[in-house]
Amino acid sequence: MMAQYIEIKAANPDCLLFYRMGDFYELFFEDASVAARALGIALTKRGKHLGADIPMAGVPVVSADDYLARLIGLGHRVAVCEQVEDPAEAKKRGSKSVVRRDVVRLVTPGTITEETLLEPGRPNHLMALARVGGAYAIAYADLSTGAFTVQESEADRLLADIRAVDPAEIVISDALFHEEAMRPLVAALGKLARPEPAALFDSATAESRLCAFYEVSTLAGFGAFGRAELAAGAGLLAYLTRTQFAARPALARPAKVAAGEAMLIDPATRASLELTRSVAGRREGSLLAAVDRTVTGVGSRLLGARIARPLTDPSAIGERLDSVGFLVGEPGLVRALRAVLKGLPDAERALSRLALGRGGPRDLGSILGFLGASRETAALLAAAAPPAELGQAARGLADLPDALEQELGSLLAESPPLLKRDGGFVAMGAIPALDEARSLRDESRRVIAGLQVSYAEETGIRSLKIKHNNVLGYFIEVAEGQAGALNGTEEARRRFFHRQTMANCMRFSTDELAGLEGRIAEAAADALRLELAAFDRLSALVVEAAPALREAAGAAAVIDVSAALADLAISEDWTRPDVDDGLSFRIEGGRHPVVEAALKAAHGSFVANDCDLSPPSRGAKGGAIWLVTGPNMGGKSTFLRQNAIIAVLAQAGAFVPAASARIGVVDRLFSRVGASDDLAEGRSTFMVEMVETAAILNQAGPRSLVILDEIGRGTSTYDGLSIAFASVEHLHEVNRCRALFATHFHEMTALSARLSRLSNATMRVKEWEGDVVFLHEVRAGTADRSYGIQVAKLAGLPARVVDRARHVLRELEKTGEGERRTAFIDDLPLFSAAVRREAEAPAAPAGPPPALAALQALDLDALSPREALDALYRLKAMTAEDGKAG
Repeated sequence: MMAQYIEIKAANPDCLLFYRMGDFYELFFEDASVAARALGIALTKRGKHLGADIPMAGVPVVSADDYLARLIGLGHRVAVCEQVEDPAEAKKRGSKSVVRRDVVRLVTPGTITEETLLEPGRPNHLMALARVGGAYAIAYADLSTGAFTVQESEADRLLADIRAVDPAEIVISDALFHEEAMRPLVAALGKLARPEPAALFDSATAESRLCAFYEVSTLAGFGAFGRAELAAGAGLLAYLTRTQFAARPALARPAKVAAGEAMLIDPATRASLELTRSVAGRREGSLLAAVDRTVTGVGSRLLGARIARPLTDPSAIGERLDSVGFLVGEPGLVRALRAVLKGLPDAERALSRLALGRGGPRDLGSILGFLGASRETAALLAAAAPPAELGQAARGLADLPDALEQELGSLLAESPPLLKRDGGFVAMGAIPALDEARSLRDESRRVIAGLQVSYAEETGIRSLKIKHNNVLGYFIEVAEGQAGALNGTEEARRRFFHRQTMANCMRFSTDELAGLEGRIAEAAADALRLELAAFDRLSALVVEAAPALREAAGAAAVIDVSAALADLAISEDWTRPDVDDGLSFRIEGGRHPVVEAALKAAHGSFVANDCDLSPPSRGAKGGAIWLVTGPNMGGKSTFLRQNAIIAVLAQAGAFVPAASARIGVVDRLFSRVGASDDLAEGRSTFMVEMVETAAILNQAGPRSLVILDEIGRGTSTYDGLSIAFASVEHLHEVNRCRALFATHFHEMTALSARLSRLSNATMRVKEWEGDVVFLHEVRAGTADRSYGIQVAKLAGLPARVVDRARHVLRELEKTGEGERRTAFIDDLPLFSAAVRREAEAPAAPAGPPPALAALQALDLDALSPREALDALYRLKAMTAEDGKAG
């Protein structure tokens, strides 16, 4: 056995080997030590190798999926080694022969198909990256659904294209993987990327390998693909073949993503806007989580893809918006559709598992349930005369094959089990031979009891019994004195033949009983064989209908997403955006959907704000720039992000959280909001900020939307101000893009006097008794102060520190710039001395302002209207005096 293990492990050195032994998967040697640490399971030992103990660890087969999920999540690859021979066959080679085993699949992060290992609403993409000449391409497939896509890319946008797909695993030619120029990309991808032999990506044979997989003579019917795209696609298929062995994935024909079809969002922007994942890497807290009201797995995956890759074609965006708009006007239809779709099984993943030979009866049940719900959904939509996209989806659902539904419905039991190995999934009455086998298997006692009654009546021996043991099997037992009825005549001896004589009884059998015994012994095996044959036949029918099923699943996803977005728009008062090919960007009453949802949960309300980055005049050479000032905690970052998110939602085909929105298509979205360092690459927070800012200034164009927050804050004041100053000028004069630029450098507001498309905006605040109240309103103008000390007080800095900071600030403001300020800092008394002096000073008398004291003294219930008006005038005069005194 160990010789067999070592041979198989040698063929899969980069994988943990799950070696099937009975009801366990065992791991040995270093694999056992790694698995024991990773899974927290016992590490034991079994036997010796080269004089040393062999470490061993194991997991039960029935719970292997849970352990696989944990290992895959930690970045391991697992080779699953099963018994590929019946033990009876092994014994024919000798009593000590080892049952043959072999690896049946490699489980890697990008090749998972098990339902228990996948998130229903999230795709699981395997990606291949190839380069031919100077052209790059990526190909990605979701083995769990069969989706297959190829896309050209460029060196400067390669990481952005990869992050948009968010693959679970990336395979790259080993030659390309180790190139010096690829080091930054490989480092950014980390554990996601793994090198594979360059032969897998050979562009010379790529087309022929793709044709062989799809069993076609040419790919012309699939579209026009470049050499790099073909190499990436063939490399992906080759890797799937290596990991899936004999199983053939049911992949759809490769779909080509055209250049410029989607908004380009660089990785830093994607992370800062938290489109599909929060900063913590979780779905919770992201834009997707806030807007996802889909009720199906296919719908949730489609919505995530739309948000990750917003469109840039106004007509295509308009089709999606038409679908949502139609359903917004039909709230009753939305409720009916969502009620039907809520029970829609995930046919895409069930189909994929069946095609790979990993499906079970419940997957067949999912296909049957999908067929029924699809027809009901199509009927609901067809009666409502929907617009183009929804109408096409309804037709896709209605075109499913009737014969498949009838066959599945006639054979499957109402609640099929998860696994096929124990049977029980074919309905009673569907297969007569199966019913008979089940009757013998499940009702053998009744059958035997019936025979016993029959024989007792035939022989007249009321005490006749039919019994069973492992030596004779089933037999008839009678008392010795009554045996003459069974062997006293020639006719009786032909009917009942003698098997055994005991001290006080005799045992007999009959041809009927002997035949029944054999049938009972084989009944369970026959029943299972008949059920497995039925399963194979139904699976073949499902796989044969794969194109129609896959198209219908895509149609269901479109309907689910449209209904979910309509439900969101109705309940949250979102509006349809007007998206065109101009340079407009006018948002009225815009809101941040994630922040608004959090405030609602806390019974708060969101302050809506306008934003207009449209060209200020017809002849203007580019979009407008808003320079936003105001204190920290005033809402600048939220305001910046919400406008970028509204653009994403609009171009994804969703209604937006605003009173109105007119958006000229954004081709590239850039966001530099927030601060972080990159210790692994030895880059400080400021360096990261500068790298990301450089990418924006080098790539943004007139159709871009740029969001920049606090550029230059990570260095000295003058350096930071200079960099921010020059960056705004570059955005205005060179990039000519629509931009929001938040800053604490108030000196920059002077730029509005000489940059024609730049306007100043500020976050409104109010001061009350030394504290600051954030109104979260954006208005035209500039901030007069930064309110940093007030924010520090709100953050909980000790009162002594806050008071000391106020004192230092007052003195610095008096001294001005240059040598006087330097001299002041040199002469500034130490903290302890200043605190002591302030403690010795007489305390100011405490008490409310006179106007407030007068207000509190009023007896409002005793005032006449005239007296109340007079009191109001007195209070107004008193507050004016208080202001002069302050």
